[in-house]
Amino acid sequence: MYRCDLDQKAESTLLAEVEALFAEAKGTLLFKDPWSKRGLAYKIEGVSEAKFVIYYYELPPASVRELDHQLRLLKGVLRHLTVIPPKGYEAVSHEAIYQDWMKNRVTIADARAHKKEEKLKKTVVDQAKRVSKRMDTKTKEAPKKALSSEDLDTQLDKLISDSDLKM
Repeated sequence: MYRCDLDQKAESTLLAEVEALFAEAKGTLLFKDPWSKRGLAYKIEGVSEAKFVIYYYELPPASVRELDHQLRLLKGVLRHLTVIPPKGYEAVSHEAIYQDWMKNRVTIADARAHKKEEKLKKTVVDQAKRVSKRMDTKTKEAPKKALSSEDLDTQLDKLISDSDLKM
């Protein structure tokens, strides 16, 4: 793990120094997995984000302790960890898996918005069904009796009469 605020030249120099330490320890590089910038759980030397590189080396056991000591002294390395993987372990690029996940993930906000939109669609469909049902029941009711022309004239005269107008 190293600082992410290093310029490109300083970063490549640091990684070359780390690889030179492994070469001095007579290590054989099996796989290298450089990661992008990641946030840290807590600040280390005032840094809250760092870049990671995972090296898979085959080393003689006698050189591990010396390599560990030299990595601690190397300026620019924030933390390091030496691990012996279990038998049958296959090295995979975790960065590629992470980048694929970042592209295809659904954020919590996206999921909530989608759920809200689905609920709104359901509400609109239910309301449309109720309105349609109401309209169907109204049209099924017996039609009102048509007014005769005399009754129609009487009602119109009543509406238009001068007595109701206040002039």
